[in-house]
Amino acid sequence: MPDLTLARKVLQTEAAAVLALADRLDDRFAEAVQLVVRCKGRVIVTGMGKSGIICRKIAATLASTGTPAFFLHPAEAVHGDLGVIQADDVVIAMSYSGETEELTRVLETLKRIGAPLIALTGGSKSTLAHAANVALDCSVSEEACPMNLVPTASTTAALAMGDALAMTVLVEKGFKPEDFASLHPGGKLGKRLMRVEQLMAAGDALPVVQLHTSMKDVIYEMSRKKLGMTSVVEKDGRLAGIITDGDLRRKMGANTSIMDLAAKDVMTANPIAIPQTTLAVEALAMMEQRKITSIVVIDANRRVEGVVHLHDLWRTGMV
Repeated sequence: MPDLTLARKVLQTEAAAVLALADRLDDRFAEAVQLVVRCKGRVIVTGMGKSGIICRKIAATLASTGTPAFFLHPAEAVHGDLGVIQADDVVIAMSYSGETEELTRVLETLKRIGAPLIALTGGSKSTLAHAANVALDCSVSEEACPMNLVPTASTTAALAMGDALAMTVLVEKGFKPEDFASLHPGGKLGKRLMRVEQLMAAGDALPVVQLHTSMKDVIYEMSRKKLGMTSVVEKDGRLAGIITDGDLRRKMGANTSIMDLAAKDVMTANPIAIPQTTLAVEALAMMEQRKITSIVVIDANRRVEGVVHLHDLWRTGMV
């Protein structure tokens, strides 16, 4: 069995490298945030080798949180791809030494274009740091590699700095959960952040009866719509109550001739109802808390607009 001492040392070294960054955050970091927030073009993230891999992740995080961003390979950049950079873009360049040849070769062009440059580097006096509008110190005391050679703690620190930058930008730009959902429609998180209006049964699929609807017609409506419930409305469409399969069973158990009753005699009055703008995850939490399987969706005047059922949430894969 391998000795776990080294593995623990790697984790401790990388954790310490990340924690050390917190004490270095200052006006330079705030300036970098503002450069990204005010960017009218795209954020272009560039770096070579393992730094490039980290750059791809930073670009992906920015793009997924509302900041248009993409990765530009510096070697490709000096062979024609520099044309994608415009003056209203912001460039984030990552090189631990700050002397990576492929990056330093693009600095003159960046200055000519006029795109602001943010450097993530461990070399505070390097060529890259001096050329940058803002240089963020990502230096580490040691790599986690036992030979102190393989980029490990340094790339972890740079990734953490990129995440700190992206999350601060997210807050500054007022990015909301529903914005995240719109950018992640195919993922589980995105589905959890969908609004109930995107999931609810509405129109012909909506089970709805009037207060004086006979129980024969109530049962037919519940059976036809297959949600195990129906909403009960006033003449003007405002929600008066709901009837569930459980309500029917309880009424039958009370030895009542249920078929002689009307909807108003069986319904649960003033049920829980939510607006269309409610997030799916919030609706799910209500269902779990109250141990119910459906919630009526209403408008500002309490008119019934739809019903969101636990099955609708199952179909999205969010539960």
